[in-house]
Amino acid sequence: MIPISRLSIGVAEANAASEVIQSGWIAQGKRTEKFEQLVANYVGSRHAIAVSSATTGIHLALVAAGVKAGDEVICPSYSFIATANAIVYAGATPVFIDIDPQTYNINSCLIEAAITPRTTAILPVSQVGLAADLDEIKRIAHKHKLVVVEDAAPSLGAKVGDRFVGSISDFTVFSFDARKILTTGEGGIITTNDDDAAMRLRAMRAHSASASMLSRHTSSNVVLEQYPELGYNYKMTDIAAAIGIVQMDRVEEFVAERRRLASRYAELLSEEDKIELPYEPAEYRHVFQSFTVRLRSNHSQLFVMSEMAKDLVATRRVIACHLEGIYRRQQPNLFLPESEAACNRTLLLPMFVGLTEAEQDLVVKSLRSALKFSEMDKEKKLASHMKISPTVPLTPAR
Repeated sequence: MIPISRLSIGVAEANAASEVIQSGWIAQGKRTEKFEQLVANYVGSRHAIAVSSATTGIHLALVAAGVKAGDEVICPSYSFIATANAIVYAGATPVFIDIDPQTYNINSCLIEAAITPRTTAILPVSQVGLAADLDEIKRIAHKHKLVVVEDAAPSLGAKVGDRFVGSISDFTVFSFDARKILTTGEGGIITTNDDDAAMRLRAMRAHSASASMLSRHTSSNVVLEQYPELGYNYKMTDIAAAIGIVQMDRVEEFVAERRRLASRYAELLSEEDKIELPYEPAEYRHVFQSFTVRLRSNHSQLFVMSEMAKDLVATRRVIACHLEGIYRRQQPNLFLPESEAACNRTLLLPMFVGLTEAEQDLVVKSLRSALKFSEMDKEKKLASHMKISPTVPLTPAR
């Protein structure tokens, strides 16, 4: 089986986790603080606040941004469901807009038309390793006095020019689950340059306690904490952070290898006219958390994915949130053509550090075979239909 992703994790991470367990302190503590500093230094932000997942991080960032019940947050539909769900957790309504068909990121040209008096934030997604149009989104946000909370779950290491994602938006959230650029098992982190917001985020992730658990347990004095506002239990453990510290030593290695694998995929598939390859704008650094291919209109996504599964090659897709039941019931007539086309016509190929060239060759072979059979399947159906109804015109429908 060639999986969609495989862990690049080993003895060093195991030893780091073991050291935490043996230390007697496994909750959020000194190692979490070190991991936060490493991430902040890497992306160039003043603060990084580690949390239990990217989903909880987006929720906290929205709350820190002032999003509340009754507000609206503009976001793309073409994303993992967590993007929209986190907005709902904050009591607000996601306002879905379409994507750019080349980058699969939110179409910044459509944002201003979606702004209403209830809009308080824009939540762009830097999708599958490529930064969104962040400078234009920030310009629009500044013009309308909105906050930018960026879902960069899969895009640690991505760049716009010489600036890292994580240093551009008001708040940026990364994920460290098993499929991301680096992993802590589960976990996420919020980066920001806002000192006051960072202080509040650190409190809110631990029920908004006025003193952290580490400071209370290591103090020689009695510390009686207070709880001035509603908070959440969104902490990262030191076990996860210790793994993250080891992984951070390799983050540029991970990015370089993903880019090499993506370049090799592109070379192997360069003459395959039945698909479109990923797009990387000038001055951007794509980190290829996933390698996305778009099928031409005469090929079935489900058929291709099913045929590749028979070859023991895993593939995935990105959903369009507005088509999922929870959001479809609220906006049954919403039509986002580019998001729906991407949902139905793209697939993600296996991409991970450790993917061998032999495995890549098998992935490409399986994809080509599936595309060939998909085309033959269509021809067989057409031939069968023509035998039954020979008077059917041969001119294709428009």
